[in-house]
Amino acid sequence: MDNADTRTALAFRTAEEADVPALVALIESAYRGESSRAGWTTEADLLGGQRTDPEGVRAVVASPESRMLLAEEDGETVACCQLENRSGLAYFGMFAVRPGLQGGGLGRRVLAEAERAAREEWGAREMHMTVIVQREDLIAWYERRGYARTGELSPFPYGDERFGLPQREDLAFELLVKTLD
Repeated sequence: MDNADTRTALAFRTAEEADVPALVALIESAYRGESSRAGWTTEADLLGGQRTDPEGVRAVVASPESRMLLAEEDGETVACCQLENRSGLAYFGMFAVRPGLQGGGLGRRVLAEAERAAREEWGAREMHMTVIVQREDLIAWYERRGYARTGELSPFPYGDERFGLPQREDLAFELLVKTLD
């Protein structure tokens, strides 16, 4: 597998309106369809349809309380994540790493930068995220990075195709939390 070289220089920046099409393509490729199977973050066996859409990404880019963080190598977007300022805590979402680059430390570096930015730029004391409970491998990855399972569940938005087409009837999200030091 062609994994990202952890010594590669990454450039981080905040997304702009012009980045929306590339971001949607990146997020879709990491989670849905056959292209997502090249990496390990695929949700293709749990959900069909879309993972996001231009309107959803555009809303994050435009919101004064949110930031879409991009990671670039040689001017090309290779990873992204959403950060949302929620008064003392930050929400982390829309995390995507190009499937062929997964497994080499790139995601770990993006997560660390997101935590640093939330702590230093917003003064966030905690990072929150929600993960589909059936994604045990992904939850374990976050646990190895200091996130704790809370047992707090929220329902999957069945019937709202903006979030995908569920392949099973028991999907739910669990809140994961990490204290930012």
